[in-house]
Amino acid sequence: MPDIHLLDGKKIPFKNSIDGFQLTKKISKTLEKTALIMEVDGQLKDLSHQITNDSKVRIITSKDKEGLEVLRHDAAHIMAMAVQELFPGTQVTIGPVIEDGFYYDFARKEPFTSDDLKKIEKKMSEIIDKDLKTKREIWKRDEAIANFKKIGEKYKAEIIESIPQNEELSVYRHGDTWHDLCRGPHLSSSGKIGKAFKLTKVSGAYWRGDSNNEMLQRIYGTCWASKKELDDYLHRLEEAEKRDHRKLGKEMDLFHFREESSGSVFWHEKGWLLFQRLIEYMRTKQRLAGYKEINTPELLDKSLWEKSGHWEKFGEHMFISETPDEKTFAIKPMNCPGCVQVFNQGLKSYRDLPLKLSEFGKVHRYEPSGALHGLLRVRAFTQDDAHIFCTEDQITQESLAVTNLILEIYKNLGFKNVILKYSDRPEKRVGDDKVWDKSEAALLTAIKKSKLEYTINKGEGAFYGPKIEFVLRDAIGRDWQCGTLQVDLNLPERLGASFVDKDGSKKVPVMLHRALFGSLERFIGILIEHYAGKLPFWLSPLQVMVLPISEDNNTYAKKVFEELFKEGIKCEVDLKNQKLNYKIREHSLGKVPILLICGNKESANNSVTIRRLGSEKQENMKTSKFLKDILNANKLPL
Repeated sequence: MPDIHLLDGKKIPFKNSIDGFQLTKKISKTLEKTALIMEVDGQLKDLSHQITNDSKVRIITSKDKEGLEVLRHDAAHIMAMAVQELFPGTQVTIGPVIEDGFYYDFARKEPFTSDDLKKIEKKMSEIIDKDLKTKREIWKRDEAIANFKKIGEKYKAEIIESIPQNEELSVYRHGDTWHDLCRGPHLSSSGKIGKAFKLTKVSGAYWRGDSNNEMLQRIYGTCWASKKELDDYLHRLEEAEKRDHRKLGKEMDLFHFREESSGSVFWHEKGWLLFQRLIEYMRTKQRLAGYKEINTPELLDKSLWEKSGHWEKFGEHMFISETPDEKTFAIKPMNCPGCVQVFNQGLKSYRDLPLKLSEFGKVHRYEPSGALHGLLRVRAFTQDDAHIFCTEDQITQESLAVTNLILEIYKNLGFKNVILKYSDRPEKRVGDDKVWDKSEAALLTAIKKSKLEYTINKGEGAFYGPKIEFVLRDAIGRDWQCGTLQVDLNLPERLGASFVDKDGSKKVPVMLHRALFGSLERFIGILIEHYAGKLPFWLSPLQVMVLPISEDNNTYAKKVFEELFKEGIKCEVDLKNQKLNYKIREHSLGKVPILLICGNKESANNSVTIRRLGSEKQENMKTSKFLKDILNANKLPL
């Protein structure tokens, strides 16, 4: 006689064991129609699962994250089923749910085409219309291996052979014949998926992600709870393609990449001006907030990384160099050990705390070639790091100060929608629980006072302390995890950091790790896509282009250019012998915020005709008035 406890506190007693279908029918007719799967005592289950004991149950619909994931999981299975019906002999391998969709890897000699994707989508719709029942079966290990080998699915057989002996093997059937190895859970029938799905692209993928293995074909798809959500997502994809920072970076002449140094940025003049302007802004904000900027070596001896613990935990991501005198060095993957060495120089007193040391440090981390993605995923990048050395009693106030600084900077750069993620102590950790209590309370206080939306990732903190992650939402609704704040109860002690307290005793400081952008390279990529290349005037690497209408106007155009240049405006004058409309198109494509047109009228009136990016309207203004206006627009937003 199980008692079912629902989320709202309601208890429903049953005389016999029940499944999810019976439970949802008992709760309401609406829930009976919308239920997809259920959570029983914290574990996701099919609705067909029998509940025999007292349990806490949550019914999951398409409005829940887990509901959307199971829709995509089933869509992946139905896609694989459709592929094998259309292209006999194709082997299916692995097909997981991913962010915003799903994929499945297939072994097939002939490449899939865009026309094939349309055929597969049509076949999927037919299977969904048939509303095939889904059934879960438990198979014996040897029988499962024999079955998949018999039907020519060698990859599935290999997966089963790698599963631990004591693990239950479940197989899901969709209809009478098609089946796949899967943990589940799944929908009760194919019709529950609906028609809000689309296959998006095909790419190559190595079996099990190993470049030594054979190449497979990966078909990506997306699936949503409604047609509107699908349409909104596809619109975001179109917008993302238009805003791709790699495409815009080329049009704006900002940077490029080369195989000779994969994962490292070759900055062009305009890109480097943008990079330096961002640092200038950050540097000014940090000085106002009491930070002292330092710089530490990029190459450090192995012994320091062993002391810090990075050699053991991060060694595979480090670039190593051995010298003729048999010493081993590593190019730093992070700045914190070097920063502690600066703190350790000279005796520190409690009066020196909090001590805020910032650094725009270049770091190098090995990332697999397949993971590299323009500025968003690189091997060499600049971290806007800072490390705050403080007492336990100062954790709260410093955490608040960092949170406010980060939010203010994001707002100044056009990101008003920020979400915070808070992670507390993991099971395996270092440090005294009393200090953990103070650290966690300090970070939570900072989050609550920000009055922003936040989520709690239970047990997901670093082994050395709790952390906050700052997530930005851009102009087309994408989320980017950027800034971080971490409380470190471990590294200062490992590297011998100490200060003299009021009573004359030596104590180990608490260390707050703080990054505002994380990676400047990545953040610039995010900025370019957020603004679709139309950066704020103060941040633009080329702010004004002066365009003479004809060669007769070159002298006046150069005079206007010189006036702007002397006032610190990033400007150029285009004296090429080309038509004015051609120049306007060229520099508009390069996302120059303001074009100044200089002709006979402007020369006579000591004025300029202004054409702003994104507008075909023009206005005439005295040069002196224009200069005054843009000097105000060029001020750092402090």
